[in-house]
This record gives sequence, C-alpha cells and structure tokens, in this order.
Amino acid sequence: MNDRRREALEYEHRPEVIEQRLRAPSRVRNLPDAILGGIDGCVTTFAVISGAFGAGFSASVALVLGVANLLADGFSMAISNFEAIKAQREHIDGVRCSENHHIDVVPEGEREEIRQIFQRKGFTGETLERVVETICSDRKLWVETMVSEEHGLQTEGLSPLRSALVTFTAFLVVGVMPLLPYAMPGLGVTQQFFSSLAIAGLMFFLIGMGKSLVYHQPVLKSGLRTLLIGGAAAGLAFLTGHLAQALFGVGM
Repeated sequence: MNDRRREALEYEHRPEVIEQRLRAPSRVRNLPDAILGGIDGCVTTFAVISGAFGAGFSASVALVLGVANLLADGFSMAISNFEAIKAQREHIDGVRCSENHHIDVVPEGEREEIRQIFQRKGFTGETLERVVETICSDRKLWVETMVSEEHGLQTEGLSPLRSALVTFTAFLVVGVMPLLPYAMPGLGVTQQFFSSLAIAGLMFFLIGMGKSLVYHQPVLKSGLRTLLIGGAAAGLAFLTGHLAQALFGVGM
C-alpha cells in the first residue's frame, strides 16, 4: 500500500471523521432503486423498439409505442416499489409492536434472547452481562436490537416516496435514451434502429460500470454482465416481433 493511500485511510478512520460518516445518511441507500429503474427503463424502451423493428413497423409507430411504454411502465414500477417499501415498513412496525408486547409480558425471556444473540457473537462472562444490561436498560434500543438481530430486518432509510421517485426518475432518464434516434427524422429506419442499439448498449454498460464502482466489483465484468442481460431481453423482443410478422402478418 502506497503512502498516499495509507494516509487517506488513516484520515477516514479518525474518531471525528468516523462519527461524521456514521451520522450521515448512506449515499448508496437508493442505488439499488436507481439501478433497477435504469436497467428496466432501458430494457422496456429498447425491447419495444426491437419488437417494432422486427415486425417491420415504421419509426413513428416505434416512437409512440416506446414513449407510451416508458411512461406507463415507469409509473407502474414506481408505484410497485412504493407499495413494496410501504409494506416492508408496516411489517417492521408490526414486529416492533410484537416485541414491545413480549417485553411487557415475558421480560426475562426477551432478556435471554438478547443474551443468546450476543453470546453467539462471541461475548462471554461479565462483558456479555454488561452488554445485555446496557441494551435492556433502554426500551427503544432493546426493541430495535430485537428487530434487526432476531428478525433480520433493516430499519433505517426506508422511504417509500423516495424509493418511488428514484426508481421513476432513473427509469425515465435512462429509458428515453434509446428513443432519441427515433426523434431524428433525417435518419432512415435501419440507421435509427442501430443507433438506438448502440445507445442502449452504452447505457447498459455504463450502469454496470457505475454499479461496480460503488460495490467494488470488477468494472469490465460488471459492465459486460449488465450489457448481456439487456441484450438478451432486447433480442427476445426482436425475435418475438419478427415471428409475429412471419406467422400472423403483423407489420406495415
């Protein structure tokens, strides 16, 4: 490890810096929502474009279908995410209520649960008893510890509205990119399709790269993996459109 990197790590682990970092909201808390929305938005619009191109539809039809699906699917996905996070919060509130009731009725049993939870983490003897006493002397801390340790539930940063907005924004911003060539009347249908293909591929690759930088994964591997996933979805849509034209005479 070079001296500059070591100095940076030492600075990040100074007491005041650690305190500031722990108090600050997580910067990657909504990253999964953004990644999901971005990938799904790009897949949705380019799948429509691929299907329309495979079926022989005109550029204007592909554009209308793409915009309609972008707005409708983006809204549907955002609402679904909102409801999922809301249901998760309601479940956590129910668990909190249950744990509060258990503490009222069988406090020693709940104390023993705390003891065994931290015993499994390696605490023993007087240290273990001090940990148990510290946690159980604070009702809120006691309940939150049971929620996270016994039930394995995440209790921080659950915002249905924020998750829905992040998902919808990422869906629209990334999903509109493959549609841009179809808003350029000077291009032919084939040129529009392959331009859209190049943009969609770039979007998939960049999303994968961004994900790798945050989660410390291999950049190229993550980018190519996301690209292959999006390409597979688009290829399936193209094949479906082509088969529909061949079997049912769908197309212009």
